[in-house]
Amino acid sequence: MSAADYIVIDEPAAGLQRLRARFRGHAYDAHRHETYAIGLTEAGIQGFRYRGVEQRSTPYQTIVLHPDEVHDGHAGTAEGFAYRMIYIDAGLISDALGGGHLPFVPDAVSEDPPLAAAINQAFDGFPGRIGTLERAAIVTSLADALLPRARPTTDRVRGNPPTAALVRAREVLDAAPDLSVTAEDLEIATGIDRYAFARAFRARFGTSPHRYLVGRRLMAVKAGIAAGSTLADLAAGAGFADQAHMTRHFKARFGITPGRYARLLHSANPKASSRA
Repeated sequence: MSAADYIVIDEPAAGLQRLRARFRGHAYDAHRHETYAIGLTEAGIQGFRYRGVEQRSTPYQTIVLHPDEVHDGHAGTAEGFAYRMIYIDAGLISDALGGGHLPFVPDAVSEDPPLAAAINQAFDGFPGRIGTLERAAIVTSLADALLPRARPTTDRVRGNPPTAALVRAREVLDAAPDLSVTAEDLEIATGIDRYAFARAFRARFGTSPHRYLVGRRLMAVKAGIAAGSTLADLAAGAGFADQAHMTRHFKARFGITPGRYARLLHSANPKASSRA
């Protein structure tokens, strides 16, 4: 294991992205993302604060973080830690389990051999492109491994809006080239009152429509950073007011600035472009 901090990612596959990383000392500021984060510690001790409790994960222990839950990250010892993580849209987990409420795993860190096996299998061929068949297999195996430890969320949705309407709304958000989608746009697309829709969207996808939209644009920013685009160009292309606006959102979602993220990618692949 290299002594340098690094991040390695592969190309995201429609709601799923794999990551491996290594850190010494401080890793991430407090942040939250709109996806599940499911992974395991490979080496060292991984520390983080989650749901108001300090957590410690040692090698081969699994980690499950629910969408929209604030957490940070740091090494538990001077030697640092390495880990692998899968970021997966809550809607994919819900779809794999037949819809309904999302499974909530109360213990963020656990000895869970079936889940650890599913995570390791999901990293076959990493880094690399994930096909649709492989994505379906990864999502299914992770969802099935979560279910025995999980309880449903306590969200309740009045009126039970149809799944098709929520899927249409997600398609509108996924296709948006910027941040200009409005509540009126989603009311027209779904035929559902904006407040009932917001409740239903969170119950199905684990986050608000706005945070989902911002998250999709930030994933495009991450891909652009990996490709060597400048941060100013990425901010404009993703619909942020300026680079500072994008940086604030990026740090709130990922716990690091875009510039540091670019440097960590470069540490893993010194031949990568460093124009960001």
